[in-house]
Amino acid sequence: MISVKNLHVYYGLIEAVKGIDFEVKEGEIISLIGSNGAGKSSTLKALLNSVKKTGDINFLGYDTRNHKTHTLVQHGLSLVPEGRKIFINLTVEENLRMGAFNNDENYEHLKDAMYELFPRIKDKRYQLAGTMSGGEQQMLAISRALMGEPKLLMLDEPSLGLAPKIVGEVFEIIQRLRNEGITILLVEQNAFAALKISDKAYVLENGKIVMSGIASDMIGDDAIRKKYLGG
Repeated sequence: MISVKNLHVYYGLIEAVKGIDFEVKEGEIISLIGSNGAGKSSTLKALLNSVKKTGDINFLGYDTRNHKTHTLVQHGLSLVPEGRKIFINLTVEENLRMGAFNNDENYEHLKDAMYELFPRIKDKRYQLAGTMSGGEQQMLAISRALMGEPKLLMLDEPSLGLAPKIVGEVFEIIQRLRNEGITILLVEQNAFAALKISDKAYVLENGKIVMSGIASDMIGDDAIRKKYLGG
């Protein structure tokens, strides 16, 4: 579905991502794990052409260098950003409408599907998004991204700042989305939770991929356990 070769990301003179290669196949959940500053979020932004970068990114046959961010979203690439970035002064339904900017004809059907997926936000559909809990805002952020009917959904730290019970619900939803045909690229500091639901994972350190493999195997890897899984 997406192939990345020799990706470099720059912020001024700082090189945040240093020539990484990876791929995501249709129907997979792939995780990028690593500590803060490893280059995970920068990688996702590069896939949407929202940072300065070099390298080859091919998404469903498209060379992403030739497309603007909104065009890539229209082609089926969508991001749930770190920190959620919902429109706090708009209602839940208005946020969903923004997510369907390129898909207005399916808005009502998709809105109903989001309320079925996340009943909590249905109960607050006329409420300002900024007044909801962190978990509800995360559910809204995921819903907003799904309103564009993405083929590849990228999630950046979806468990950040959430209570353990809500984290469990979010990861269950991620698995459900994969089962419904959406391919997932997941960036997550909660490495154990990410590896548990992933098919394959890549470990980033200082902008480079230092390890990759089958996610279930990596859970049992001593080096991974000591560094990222707390033992």
